[in-house]
Amino acid sequence: MGILRSGFRTGLMGNIGTKIGAAMLDTDINTQDPHTLQSNLKKMKDASADFCVMEVSSQGLHMGRVLGCEFRTAVFTNLTQDHLDYHGSMDNYLAAKGTLFSRMGNSFSPDPAKRKFAILNADDEASKILKSLTAAQVITYGIKNPADIMAKEIQLTSKGTTFQLLSSAGTTTIELNLVGTFNVYNALAAISTALAEQIPIDVIQAGLLDLTTVSGRMEVIDEGQDFLVLADYAHSPDGLDNALSTLCEFADKKIITVFGCGGDRDRTKRPIMGKLAAAYSDFVIVTSDNPRTEDPKGILIDIEHGLKEFGASPESYELIEDRRQAIERAIEMAGTGDIVLIAGKGHETYQILKDRTVHFDDREEAREAIRKRVL
Repeated sequence: MGILRSGFRTGLMGNIGTKIGAAMLDTDINTQDPHTLQSNLKKMKDASADFCVMEVSSQGLHMGRVLGCEFRTAVFTNLTQDHLDYHGSMDNYLAAKGTLFSRMGNSFSPDPAKRKFAILNADDEASKILKSLTAAQVITYGIKNPADIMAKEIQLTSKGTTFQLLSSAGTTTIELNLVGTFNVYNALAAISTALAEQIPIDVIQAGLLDLTTVSGRMEVIDEGQDFLVLADYAHSPDGLDNALSTLCEFADKKIITVFGCGGDRDRTKRPIMGKLAAAYSDFVIVTSDNPRTEDPKGILIDIEHGLKEFGASPESYELIEDRRQAIERAIEMAGTGDIVLIAGKGHETYQILKDRTVHFDDREEAREAIRKRVL
């Protein structure tokens, strides 16, 4: 969206909010119900928006929330274990995602304004199936496998990322104020979309460099402390793997991970995430996420099974049900040069309990814990 903002008016719909004109509105859902979605599209049109960047979830597709929407470009990032409590299997999950690409029509046009594009991650096997489902012009991006748009010579640091972009526009240096290989993939997807819209490469470069942070995505919490604190939305095995493997690439000292798993959701991912946390971290604090109607202690025990299966010693982790206390404990034990990752909620500002929803923001809690420690 930062790239499209350069010279264009953009709207946004996703779980971080809805942008109409200059106003950013809160939302509690990824893909809105049809009435709200269409109403917001109309408001964006009235505000003279040129584009709408929309997060289209697999559940939203399955529920028919975007029926009637004619998309110009569909972007696929990856297929990982998530939402199996809803879809039941990875095959069903992929089938739901596939409907976005199969509904893009079955026609070609010599008019560039009427062309449609499917932007696919060449490093994810699921892209082969999605490619077979669409008549849109396919543009691939990737790091490992041959693709139309590629990133090479990737350099990751705690401050940002640099890579060489290989594309139809030539070889170009891209700088990001974001960390992690997963953000390279996100940048490649955005670059592919922008190139499809004929946006010049220098504008793309500037747009990416202008992006200083994404709310709740490896967001740095800086209160002047001598250790790094990050809040990230990682709430699936792949998300946690991406976040922690990124930190391992530049960590000089300890990695302390705070995370939990949501209640009334796929239980099979809990021990998997426990294993991942143990594999990458020097110390793990397992805590509540959104327990919903489940017993929080039971969720923590499910995660602990994974820690034990990995072989984590009792001295290398703690179970702290209260998320505020868990964050305080992580901040308290961090030493100079250490990294604290608070994963699972990211930009969310609430916690869903059995009988109520309460205000809770990991970033606020981390800042308060750091201030207490500094004082």
